[in-house]
Amino acid sequence: MRLTKFGHSCVRFDTDGGSIVIDPGVLSDPAALEGVDAVFITHQHADHCNDPELRKLLEDRPDIRIYGPDSLAKVLGNLPFTIVSAGDSIIEAGTEVNVFGKHHATIHPDVPVVANVGYLVDGVFHPGDALTVPDRPVRILLAPVTAPWLKFSECLDFIRAVDAPRVHPIHDGFLSKDGITVFDRLLTNLVGAPFQRIADGDAVTV
Repeated sequence: MRLTKFGHSCVRFDTDGGSIVIDPGVLSDPAALEGVDAVFITHQHADHCNDPELRKLLEDRPDIRIYGPDSLAKVLGNLPFTIVSAGDSIIEAGTEVNVFGKHHATIHPDVPVVANVGYLVDGVFHPGDALTVPDRPVRILLAPVTAPWLKFSECLDFIRAVDAPRVHPIHDGFLSKDGITVFDRLLTNLVGAPFQRIADGDAVTV
């Protein structure tokens, strides 16, 4: 299986059976959606769910399958999608996608908490905007590294709690080039060899 990072929190999985994209938002490259078979959305925020791009995708290919929490209806409107929640298991692109979590991490008491689910794709975990620790082994963690809801210490503790043998950073679209360098250096020093950055547009075999 090939994993490609398309900016911020968007990743694509290409397998012998097809392709899956998670969280194609406004900070990611729309090219992630080219030829995709299924799209998984963790929550409704625009940096994870680019409504106009999904509308264009469905106009061109109405057979595309979209999955996400029920609150996606607030931004997708009448666009068809399949509601998923914690405990669900979906087969797409010849691989199993398991669903974890319920809520977005708290940004501030004044900001409403929305639904958020994470996806475990053949052992690769994308948590969306939450620090959900799956109740099963994770072989690769896609770890959010910066966000309005996240402190560096929380990011580090989350990585250690999941304890995956390999960690790739995501949710980094808010960082400058220098900021990425600082975060990567800190996490490499504290996490060690498991922490490996995938540059936007690059792919790795997982």
